[in-house]
Amino acid sequence: MNADELARETAEFDREFVIEEFRPLDAAARRRWAAAKRKRGRPRRGGGAKVISLSVERELLSKTDALAKRLKTTRARIVEVGLRRVLHEAS
Repeated sequence: MNADELARETAEFDREFVIEEFRPLDAAARRRWAAAKRKRGRPRRGGGAKVISLSVERELLSKTDALAKRLKTTRARIVEVGLRRVLHEAS
């Protein structure tokens, strides 16, 4: 591509943006815009997550954190596995 062809192809980018060229977003565009602005967050598992406040004995918590570190997982995952096991055994 020579300089003249490049100038022709990029001429639209040389002009200033004109506000009159824009229009309100329709419903589909509004949904796409909202999805693009939304932070990714954690991946959804099951029905989603609920943040709770929970009291745990300090020694139990420190042992849980040590296990999570050794298994290269999270405290929340250890609690989740434990709850699932208790619920499974109770049913």
